Amino acid sequence: MTSRTTQTVVRFSSPFRLPGFDRAQPAGEYRVDYDEELIDGVSRLAWRRVGAFIHLPAIAAQSSTQQMMPIHLSDLETVLEKDQKPS
Repeated sequence: MTSRTTQTVVRFSSPFRLPGFDRAQPAGEYRVDYDEELIDGVSRLAWRRVGAFIHLPAIAAQSSTQQMMPIHLSDLETVLEKDQKPS
């Protein structure tokens, strides 16, 4: 099976917490890697997301250490939607 990784940047306007994280992360921009697999048998190229990883800390944060944490796609989408809703 053919696979690829794509990267995007997500922005949080307020602190957020994803399931499995020890603490809330500060607002900011974060890199997210998506692992995708090619869907066989379609007439056009189509990719299915099968995993995601978020890079910590935020892009603008000054830190000597960096982590790449696995996250569930649905959890990320839920937290992003919540962050974008007006309070």
